[in-house]
Amino acid sequence: MKKKLLSLSMASLLLIAAGCSSSNEAATKTKEQTVVTFWHSMNGVPQETLNSIVEEYNNAQDKIQVNAEFQGTYEESLPKFHSVAGTKDAPTMIQVQEIGTMSMINSGKVEPIQKFIDAENYDMSGLEKNIINYYKVDGQFYSMPFNSSTPVMYYNKDAFKKAGLDPEKAPQTFEEVEAASKKIVASNDHMKGFALQAYGWLFEELLANQGGLLMNNDNGRSKTPTAVAFDNEKGKSIFEWAKRMNDDGTFANYGTNSDNMVSGFLAGDVAMFLQSSASSRDVIDNAPFKVGVAFLPHPESQERQGVAIGGASLWMSGGKDEEEQKAAWAFMKYLQTPEVQAKWHVGTGYFAINPAAYDQQVVKDAYKKMPQLQVSVQQLQATKPSYATQGALMDMIPQERKIMETALETVYNGGGVDETFDNAVKQVNAAIEQSNAARGK
Repeated sequence: MKKKLLSLSMASLLLIAAGCSSSNEAATKTKEQTVVTFWHSMNGVPQETLNSIVEEYNNAQDKIQVNAEFQGTYEESLPKFHSVAGTKDAPTMIQVQEIGTMSMINSGKVEPIQKFIDAENYDMSGLEKNIINYYKVDGQFYSMPFNSSTPVMYYNKDAFKKAGLDPEKAPQTFEEVEAASKKIVASNDHMKGFALQAYGWLFEELLANQGGLLMNNDNGRSKTPTAVAFDNEKGKSIFEWAKRMNDDGTFANYGTNSDNMVSGFLAGDVAMFLQSSASSRDVIDNAPFKVGVAFLPHPESQERQGVAIGGASLWMSGGKDEEEQKAAWAFMKYLQTPEVQAKWHVGTGYFAINPAAYDQQVVKDAYKKMPQLQVSVQQLQATKPSYATQGALMDMIPQERKIMETALETVYNGGGVDETFDNAVKQVNAAIEQSNAARGK
């Protein structure tokens, strides 16, 4: 009979962890403990929360010692892993950004967690459906979902009120954002209406919210992509939207710098911006005004489809001792318990991978105090499953993002939409072709 994820308590998982055998002397140990080296990319408040969770796990049992080691950003840690993968210097497990999925699979240096799922008939169906939809590839799980987020729209409720806008009713479409921006600028000549960071991830999310695919072959889900699928009005609409606001003088251009954008919002220089839901706690806690959080906008000509998952998952290194891998698997399962996920969600703003966490009292109390935290959860759960919202898979997506960021910046700085967009399409197609050629496709 299948083990039900939602019925597993923290105590039972700790017993599983404690039950890992110490018979294999090849495993790395400290005082008879099996050591799990965990590379991650969390900093700031998320790192503090993660360290607290790891410390609680280590203190709750004496068979496994998890060592959480910060390795820089996702972009920095992935090359580090590839440089040591398959050697004794590789970590037991590593946190990898969602767009690194195919890079990890293609490396051949990982142990798919499906091996451990099958070994104990472990049930993954209790996890958030719109999250596991991304991480299930070719019918199996290679990694365990961990920190997941989607973009939301943050807005200054005080600025809305001053502009005669309803602070409890956020704009839902591109056109409504434009109209609100004009009213905000008219009411405050020191404030811009809207900011959109030149960030490839945000382009992908605004595209998915229209039901648009980033790449052909079902976003790379049916087979490896051979070309882009966004060379249409859905893709171009995002550039045209930013161009109209830029021309109107209501757009705040922060380029690719998210820190400056958030600082500008907190300083009252811009009234609305898009950013990860994982920034919720930081933005709300530090704003000297009331902050609203709303769903991602979409063109009025398109129905809202929802969002694709962002964030990262946990991967297990291949070639490690069996005892060490079992210890890492026990820790991965511990991280998915409702109690731990509740702490993670409230402490960071990331989603709870296990929706049973939302029934925990700590979450209910947090929502009473900070109801904005619930908006991203509602947006995710309202997402319509499709290839568009499932997210694209290919190893060159990091390169695609850089190309789209440069293109967006070009438009922000006065470039024409048609020429810039067409050039971006050509560059991404060339990158896809080059990537396929490198792998003999």
